[in-house]
Amino acid sequence: MDVFVSQFAQQLINGLSLGAIYALIAIGYTMVYGIIGMINFAHGEVYMIGAYVGLVALTGLGGSGGLPLPFLLGGALLVTVAVTGLYGWSIERVAYRPLRGGPRLVPLISAIGVSIFLQNYVRLGQGARDLSVPTLLGGAFEIPLGGAFPVTVSYARLLIVAVTVVLMIGLTLLITRSRIGRACRACAEDLRMANLLGIDTHRVISFTFVLGAMLAATGGLLIALTIGKLNPFIGFVAGIKAFTAAVLGGIGSIPGAVLGGVLLGVAETFAAGYLPSEYKDVVAFSLLVLILLFRPTGLLGRPDVEKV
Repeated sequence: MDVFVSQFAQQLINGLSLGAIYALIAIGYTMVYGIIGMINFAHGEVYMIGAYVGLVALTGLGGSGGLPLPFLLGGALLVTVAVTGLYGWSIERVAYRPLRGGPRLVPLISAIGVSIFLQNYVRLGQGARDLSVPTLLGGAFEIPLGGAFPVTVSYARLLIVAVTVVLMIGLTLLITRSRIGRACRACAEDLRMANLLGIDTHRVISFTFVLGAMLAATGGLLIALTIGKLNPFIGFVAGIKAFTAAVLGGIGSIPGAVLGGVLLGVAETFAAGYLPSEYKDVVAFSLLVLILLFRPTGLLGRPDVEKV
């Protein structure tokens, strides 16, 4: 019984940190869908590029004179979100804005094309091999629960959860208290009416792409520090999982994206811990199918209301 409790607690902690990464990526999907009703299928590659930019930033800052760890991580994070935010802005300008007035299938195909382009762009520039990421937070602390082994919480996973919580609080304040946040909510309610009322909807849409890219890039840097390696293909799987999390929680709902990410991360981790590891994806996507069968709008989603 004690062994079960320790193993359960260990898998729960691992699942929460993985779910936090899925939540950071899923928010980008749900914000874009909530405003323009489209899915940015290049978002997973933005996450991947964020991890690569973070590695370059860490290498540059680390070789510039032995900065203290908080300044090194903070500097790398600032560089990562700034550069990746430009990628998010470029994707909106190139793949979405010129095609926004046409059939919805056209921007979708355009986004898939951008995804393939970015993946091969990084593969040709950096190679297809795994790259090693320096272990900056290699320590851990133990929580004794009286079982056969103590529960280990690595500093890197603790950092993921802490940063995600801080970003979620900041995002909530931004959406509820700021002018641009009110504009985002107005555009999510009725984009055409918001435009008629004088809101610069192009600016709001660009902002959502940039903000989503910054959150995904943060997740990319954090998971690269935790796992210790990356390659040009990590964005595809992570993007599909994060999209699943967004649909699971209710596409268009920011709290739903967070809830869906956490549930998916925990389910995947428990599946890997108690079942053969190849079944973890089966469990994750089976959870999505069950939710959509019994609640098609997702856990926190609302039915679409036709505006007339």
